[in-house]
Amino acid sequence: MAARALETEIDKLYQLPLEEFTPARNLLAKGAGGEAARIRALTKPPIAAWAVNQLYWQHGDVWNDLIAAAENARKAHRAILAGRGGDVRAAGKVHEDAVEKALKTTLGLLAAADHPATDATKHAIATTLRALPADEPPGRLTRALQPAGFEMLSGFQVAAGPARSSRPAPEREEPKVKGSAPAPKVDARALTKAKHDAASAARALRDAETGARREEFEKVRTEREEKRAAEAVEQAREAVARAEAELEDAEAAAQKAVEMRKAAAKRAVAAQDALSEARDRAEAAAADLTALEKGRPR
Repeated sequence: MAARALETEIDKLYQLPLEEFTPARNLLAKGAGGEAARIRALTKPPIAAWAVNQLYWQHGDVWNDLIAAAENARKAHRAILAGRGGDVRAAGKVHEDAVEKALKTTLGLLAAADHPATDATKHAIATTLRALPADEPPGRLTRALQPAGFEMLSGFQVAAGPARSSRPAPEREEPKVKGSAPAPKVDARALTKAKHDAASAARALRDAETGARREEFEKVRTEREEKRAAEAVEQAREAVARAEAELEDAEAAAQKAVEMRKAAAKRAVAAQDALSEARDRAEAAAADLTALEKGRPR
């Protein structure tokens, strides 16, 4: 199988209903020749990753808006760390709006596929959407992701001021321009520290936002658990009430059955007595008939 055709078939695997992934992968591996081992190693995505994959395959416009917003937010953070201007808050708001839209769309895909959207699944989908773009190919996620926060900027060098020599350079008197104010001196060390502080504060803000979202999910989840538990208690009470009523009815029916059995037993005894009397009368009548027949002249 040609490489391009094989990649197309792999893409199709990740578009299938989740329960069809493993048998389809194994079937593809049988005809993959030298690529069979790689195909068999493909991991079946968990439900959250599968749902996000479907967003890529079925709603490319929503996906593209999300990725563009994420890249724009990262660009704004990079600009701040590099000492340039950037509206981090505005970029973050656009990104959050894109995440919310993508989350709503993805949950719709999950519902259409008849998969239950538990609180844990919703949380995993939301965190995965916030962590995009990822190192895995789009549409082929094999795991739920966690937002990397400002770790996505690791390796990016914060702009620093000019390096200082071990010996102070002699001060050079700049030519003075008539009527102009002297240029303010920039403390390079203070500037570098301020940039690092800004990056740390931005990182802390991002971590706090992630923590707040996580706790909000947990709050909603526990509220729903509490509601379900209260409903279960109420249902149990209703079941107990129904059982008590059914027990009373059953006891009344049993008592009635006992009374009916006793009455039937009495009737049975009376019937046996009547049968005995009838048998005696029949035997007597038969004997009388026989005697009369013997005494009749022929």
